[in-house]
Amino acid sequence: MRIVFFTHPAFLNSQSMPRFATMLAEGMKGKGHEVELWNPEAFFYKAPVPDKLKKWMGYLDQFIAFPLKVRKALKQQPVDTLYVFTDHALGPWVPLVADRPHVIHCHDFLAQRSAMGEIPENVTGITGRKYQEFIRNGYKRGQNFISVSKKTEQDLLFFLNRKPRFSTVIYNGLNSGFQPLQPQRVRQSIQAETGIDVSNGYLLHVGGNQWYKNRVGVVKIYKEWRAQYQQRLPLLLIGAAPTAGLLEEASASDYSEDIYFLVGKGDDFVQNAYAGATLFLFPSLAEGFGWPIAEAMASGCPVITTNEAPMTEVGGIAASYIPKMPHDTAELREWLKIAAKVLQETVNLSVEAREAIINSGYLNIKKFDLDQALNLVEQAYQNILADKQFYESVIRDRKYGPS
Repeated sequence: MRIVFFTHPAFLNSQSMPRFATMLAEGMKGKGHEVELWNPEAFFYKAPVPDKLKKWMGYLDQFIAFPLKVRKALKQQPVDTLYVFTDHALGPWVPLVADRPHVIHCHDFLAQRSAMGEIPENVTGITGRKYQEFIRNGYKRGQNFISVSKKTEQDLLFFLNRKPRFSTVIYNGLNSGFQPLQPQRVRQSIQAETGIDVSNGYLLHVGGNQWYKNRVGVVKIYKEWRAQYQQRLPLLLIGAAPTAGLLEEASASDYSEDIYFLVGKGDDFVQNAYAGATLFLFPSLAEGFGWPIAEAMASGCPVITTNEAPMTEVGGIAASYIPKMPHDTAELREWLKIAAKVLQETVNLSVEAREAIINSGYLNIKKFDLDQALNLVEQAYQNILADKQFYESVIRDRKYGPS
């Protein structure tokens, strides 16, 4: 196959989407396919303008300059090329190849749902709503879709409001770097690097400041657990520098000296942190998939997460669950009690019970095998590319009108 991957522009400095695109591209190259990556270059974005205008300069690169470049490049492409959008958020470019073999990878529709007013925790302004509509109008022109979870596929079908020609769910493949290590040895390494006393264990969260990651909820649960049960383990939050609100939540606590924000840590540190943790606390409000759940399980770390899809889809029977944090503050007190109780039970698991949960996690993550994921993606690509009769009819209809 010849495959052209549409990817996010590098100047946006995102992390997860470039990693996903690289995984696909390298995986297909490894299988002997011809691969090319297309994405916008920074031209207008480099202009000497105030920071508040940078986003708009980036839009010129993405939605004016880049489509012109694509239209020109398409004239030189073989007819049997498959065009792959590595994220449905690249929807505005889908019409460029809607009459050619194509497929759209879908990760999460949280921004789309927010723009529809479905998520009170993340209110979207008028320009954001217009931008998400622009994206939606683009990917709705697509015919073929691969979703990372059943929840994502459900959201996709809702927004399409029709049955696509091809739709399947393929779980992403888990990075093999996540694996069990000797906890005490890992803790010694972490303590040497950070100066934090983790010799007796620690609670862990990994994630950014996106609203749905619910880092404030992590701190609230920790404070409640400490107050109720008088046990002491530090809380390590690995990810972006905390927001002002998150810092305020942590500092306004009797236990602030045991809450640590670890910023700028590399993959090796994160992998070690999973393997040395007493438990992984992940009370997300929503996710497209919830990779940290699988990463923690692969590292031999018990997981507590939210009892809603797709977290339940990833965690299966191997995770412990708490309700989603309520938006209504009147219900928050009861939620905190429940979460603290589950946390306490997990911290105090017997050796046998802890081992059983960890082994259950190892079995659960087998469904996230990287080689299997790439094999399924390759098969999906081949099936779509084989549907030549459909695309020939699309081209005929465009030239002469429906027969």
